[in-house]
Amino acid sequence: MLFAHARTEAMLTLRNGEQILLTVIIPLALLVALSLMPVIPMPEPRVGSATARIFALAIISSAFTGQAIALGFDRRYGVLKRLSASALPRWLLVAGRVCGALVVVAIQIALLAVTALILGWKLPLSGLPWMVLLIILGTLTFGALGVLLGGALRAEIVLALANIIWFVLLMVGGVALSVPVGFVHLLPSAALAQALETSVVHGTAPGAGPVAVLVAWGVVAGALATRTTRLT
Repeated sequence: MLFAHARTEAMLTLRNGEQILLTVIIPLALLVALSLMPVIPMPEPRVGSATARIFALAIISSAFTGQAIALGFDRRYGVLKRLSASALPRWLLVAGRVCGALVVVAIQIALLAVTALILGWKLPLSGLPWMVLLIILGTLTFGALGVLLGGALRAEIVLALANIIWFVLLMVGGVALSVPVGFVHLLPSAALAQALETSVVHGTAPGAGPVAVLVAWGVVAGALATRTTRLT
């Protein structure tokens, strides 16, 4: 049941043209731009730093923005209400969406990694296990934030807010550009980008600070989502 539900969620996302634009085409274009355009400030090694940041953006796009919008419209059209009346338990409904998001993220990361390798990225093998763990942790954290947003507001509001938040995190949330503002490092986007850069570029374990920020945001968002998420 879990496999079938996760496969359905992943396929629905991959068949959506708008989601493909958000989760694949835009991150690929930004990866190429950040890697090749010297006018955009980027730490050295340039391709490695760009790869880490775009990995973070890909996770945010799928786990947060995509999940929030999909959940909002599923509630609007009564999909969740119908599924909750079926044999699927509620925990499996949530687990299926999370697993579906992980599948989409895995496909994104694979495509981005191949592109980065072509652009000259040298993956330190010592950082590979940490990168995988951070991808999973980032997906869970931003998935919880996506459920929090998509499960409480009207679909139209979710659509607008999710895209606005995505753009803000990209520009001033420590993803595409390093913003020298004190509170930015407390955002989950900056924490994920920083932690991924440590493993993807330097091949070392991420610091305790970024991991703690991701865990804290995920736990708080998950706890709030269980109280505020509505089926309709």
